Amino acid sequence: MAIVPMAFCFPGYDAAGSDLPPPRICAQTWRARAMAALEGIELTLLIGAYAQSWHLGGRKGVTERVAAWRDHAPEVFALPHPSWRNTAWLKKNPWFEAEVLPVLRSRVKEVLT
Repeated sequence: MAIVPMAFCFPGYDAAGSDLPPPRICAQTWRARAMAALEGIELTLLIGAYAQSWHLGGRKGVTERVAAWRDHAPEVFALPHPSWRNTAWLKKNPWFEAEVLPVLRSRVKEVLT
């Protein structure tokens, strides 16, 4: 098991106090090498818009990517960023907890055992 961020640095805050996005140069420089060094990847969780954009490409938003979970499962799951700011997203998208999380929990259990 490994957790591999999109950048190995904290880019700082914007004027509103929110985290700045991960610098693209970080992923361009090392992402492919870091992923290639990991053997036997059975499950990839793409957490948040930046990871989803990098790995899945396209112009879809987080909701569209998460809703299309069947397109990539069981190897890849696109997930919303776990932040208090996403509480409203979770309330607007009850299908996530009802449909996606049970399958994801089962898959995590399968991979870890």
